[in-house]
Amino acid sequence: MDSGNIMDLYAMYLFRPGSSPVDWCEGNYLISSNIAEFVNTFSNFLFILLPPILIMLFKEYGRFVTPGIHLLWVLLIVVGLSSMYFHATLSLLGQLLDELAILWVFIAAFSLFYPKRYYPKFVRNSRKIFSWLMLFAAIVATALCWWKPIVNAFVLMLMGVPTMAMLYTELQRVRDQRVYRLGLRATTVWAVAVFCWINDRMFCEAWSAINFPYLHGFWHIFIFIAAYTVLVLFAYFYVESELPQRQPLLKYWPKNEFEFGIPFISIRNPDTNDWRFYCGLFMQDFDDKQNISAIQQLKIM
Repeated sequence: MDSGNIMDLYAMYLFRPGSSPVDWCEGNYLISSNIAEFVNTFSNFLFILLPPILIMLFKEYGRFVTPGIHLLWVLLIVVGLSSMYFHATLSLLGQLLDELAILWVFIAAFSLFYPKRYYPKFVRNSRKIFSWLMLFAAIVATALCWWKPIVNAFVLMLMGVPTMAMLYTELQRVRDQRVYRLGLRATTVWAVAVFCWINDRMFCEAWSAINFPYLHGFWHIFIFIAAYTVLVLFAYFYVESELPQRQPLLKYWPKNEFEFGIPFISIRNPDTNDWRFYCGLFMQDFDDKQNISAIQQLKIM
C-alpha cells in the first residue's frame, strides 16, 4: 500500500463518526439520529452567543489597551463551534479541533496578559519574547495532540490549575472589592465545572443509574462562565499593573449595580493622544530613557 492510500485512509478515519477514542457519558444518538450527543452538542450555546456581546463591551478596551482582547472572544466562538462538531459526530477530527481551540485560547491569553512578575529570567521581562515562546510552545503542543489524543483532555484540565493558582495570587493584590468578589465567583464556578467534568468522565455509571448522564453539558455552561470571567479579570490585572494611567474599572452589563450581569472593563482615562504609543509598548520593549522621552513628547503635544 503506497503512502497516498495510507493518507487517504487516515483522512477517512479522522472524519468518520465515532472515530474519537473519547466518548462521554451521554448516550449516543438517543434524541436525534443525526447527532451523537445531543445535550453535549447544544450546551455550547454560550460560546456562540456571548462573545459578540463581549466584543461590543470591550470595544473601548480594544482601542485604548490592546485589540488582542478581541482575538480571545473570537477564539471562544471557535471553541464552541469545534465542541459542537465533536459532540455531534464523536469524530477524531472533531476532538482534535475542540482541544486545539482550547489550547490556543490558553496560549493567546498567556501571551496577552501573563503578569511580567512571573516571567522566567531568560525572557528579560519582554512580553514580545514571551509571546514568541508561547507561540513555539503552542506549535509543539499542537503536534503532540495528534500523538496521544486520549490524554489531551486531561492535560488541558491540568493547565487550569496553575491558571487558577495565579488568579488567587493576583486577587491578594487587588484593592477593588468588586474585582475581588468577581474572582471568588469565578473560582467557585470553575470548581463546579471541574466537578461536573470529573464526575461525567469517572463516574458515568453512577450518574447513568439515576438517569442523569448530562454533566458534561453542564461543564460546557459552567466552564464558559468561568473562562470568560477569568479573562476579564486578567484583562483588569494587566491594565492595573502595566498601564495604571488608564485607570481600569470593572463594570457590569446591562446594569452596573447588578454584579451577576456580564462583567467588562471600562477605561476611565482613555487619552486619545497616546493610546497608539501604549499599544506599541505591549509588543515592543523600550529602555527607561526612551519611555521618559516619548512620554515627555506626548505631554508637550
